[in-house]
Amino acid sequence: MNLDQHQPLLEVRDLAKSFGDRRVLSDIGLTLWPGEVLAIVGESGSGKTTLLRCIGGQVAPDAGEVGFRSRNHGTVNLADLSESQRRRVIGSDLGYVHQNPRDGLRLDLSAGANIGEPLLQAGLRHYGRIREIASDWLAKVEIDPHRIDEPPARFSGGMQQRLQIARNLVTGPRLVLMDEPTGGLDVSVQARLLDLLRRLVADLDLAVILVTHDLGVARLLADRLMVMQAGRIIESGLTDQVLDDPHQPYTQLLVSSVLQL
Repeated sequence: MNLDQHQPLLEVRDLAKSFGDRRVLSDIGLTLWPGEVLAIVGESGSGKTTLLRCIGGQVAPDAGEVGFRSRNHGTVNLADLSESQRRRVIGSDLGYVHQNPRDGLRLDLSAGANIGEPLLQAGLRHYGRIREIASDWLAKVEIDPHRIDEPPARFSGGMQQRLQIARNLVTGPRLVLMDEPTGGLDVSVQARLLDLLRRLVADLDLAVILVTHDLGVARLLADRLMVMQAGRIIESGLTDQVLDDPHQPYTQLLVSSVLQL
């Protein structure tokens, strides 16, 4: 079933989260449309990764709603679902790309099995077809398909990240959450990964929420930009407008610090 392009894919309302006495998120609201890329930026400790983890169901918020339009269950509040319910309801609709690819890969499986496992979970049972799809996806993320039986531990960091991306995209999710996907990579490896991400986002019409501290990455990939400070969204708008004409002093400081590097 195709999602209605004229209705939001994701609506977050009044999201709040504390760890002990420390308030990490306060009254967060955002809307994401099908096929849109939203970047969330801010310095370390601003709450952006916690927000992403709350949206993805990895952290339970203290208050608020995360309304997601799933393919088969209509709009569900991810904040109200248990982990088992979230897996059943969301299924292959939602992907999560970690900054450290080892957090998103099964290191005890081969590269092909890492891609094939989500297909098994989605109900595909034909081994030959699974292997064929895995081989095709290795090629899509610029990994030699002949390495299909090698474990991820033999791959470079950039290759592991591309494998993690393939594992997340193979089932055709409508929303992918990405937490600093280029973090920790050499500049040349980052550039190659960014080119790949731009192509995949366009070809697959993906909706993406991208957390990054790198404003250059945000400008390259995102349609819209939100700036977080101390657990709140303090500025938002079209990416180029926010970066070229920031209104808030904190955003101006972020932009100017990048320009001065």
